[in-house]
Amino acid sequence: MSIATRNLSLLIGAQLAFVSGSVITVTMGGIIGAKIAPSASIATLPVSLMILGTALGTIPASRIMQTFGRKTGFIGAAIAAAGAMVLAGIAIEKSLFWLYCIATACTGVTIAFSQQFRFAAAESVSLHRAGLAISLILIGSIGGAFLGPELISQGERFADNAFIGALQAAAGLFCIAAILLACLSLPETIATTDQDPAQAPRPLLEIAQNPYFILAVLSGTVGYGVMTYIMTATPVSMHVHDGHSLTDTAEVIRAHVLGMYVPSLFSGLLITRFGEKPIITLGLIAYVVTLAAAFAGQQVMHYAISMILLGVGWNFMFVGGTTLLVSTYRASERFRVQGVNDAAVFGTSAVGSLLAGTLLSSFGWTTVVASTIPALAVVTVTLIWLRGKPLPTV
Repeated sequence: MSIATRNLSLLIGAQLAFVSGSVITVTMGGIIGAKIAPSASIATLPVSLMILGTALGTIPASRIMQTFGRKTGFIGAAIAAAGAMVLAGIAIEKSLFWLYCIATACTGVTIAFSQQFRFAAAESVSLHRAGLAISLILIGSIGGAFLGPELISQGERFADNAFIGALQAAAGLFCIAAILLACLSLPETIATTDQDPAQAPRPLLEIAQNPYFILAVLSGTVGYGVMTYIMTATPVSMHVHDGHSLTDTAEVIRAHVLGMYVPSLFSGLLITRFGEKPIITLGLIAYVVTLAAAFAGQQVMHYAISMILLGVGWNFMFVGGTTLLVSTYRASERFRVQGVNDAAVFGTSAVGSLLAGTLLSSFGWTTVVASTIPALAVVTVTLIWLRGKPLPTV
């Protein structure tokens, strides 16, 4: 087995563990909050803090890994995530809402480290195979999306309380992930100015003058932000506002998750064959159809179609944007550029998740959907601007 293949296999396994843990937190967070929060108005605060923790943790994560290496950062994050799961279990057992919030915020910070699995995968292969490597990492998310809810349903096998049992199982998964990550063989050395002046790090402003850097960051930021924004509003709009059953709502969200990750089976191959811009364009088209389905009505069918296409659009824009980003910076610039990119992506996602509920309750579903049009228009204009322009060699 080649080093690249082994790295990808190990990262897929670690991705499964981290996604399982995040899905458990998202699924349980609001329910637990409703039970132990001092006020129902802050019941969803634990989930929001997890997303905020991810956004705030992106820059520190990149700095830590730049100083100590990706492998050390990944292992530390997995061990910290296991500790956060244990801490969350203690908080539930003692009905300490503040402690549970700390645990979910810490979980979010560890997820910021795991978001760089995709960059580690890209650096394990040649540049023209980066898109395939990135998409393969997301395949681990498919397993996590199914395993997380399954651990909740089977939680009583591990403890008297199903939620605590699920958290204990998740802690075990993170420990396994730490072992897997310890077996990675990553290229940690970076060319210095003395070794190769052409590889000296440039100011961020100079890097940002590359229009393809702008497109890469826009694609990831808008793709992730719009997805989180609409996804957060969908369950409330379906179940609370439109009166659809909880079963139908759960099935629509499950279809959305599959729409997000199943395209990873082929999106990397499409990028290798056709390039990043056409795939980002396909993602944008999927988002446009998403909005059309959402505007067409608010029956279960409309929600299902829009949410599946929202997932597909996210996959194409996120994988396409990440792959394009890898080609816009030098090796010596990778941690700084990746940190800035992820801060923009997950910061926007955090804002979207916090705004979705407020705007939905104040203005309704149609306004929430319509408010995403300007962001999608910016990506469209950028793609038109770059039409026919070759990617500069970095």
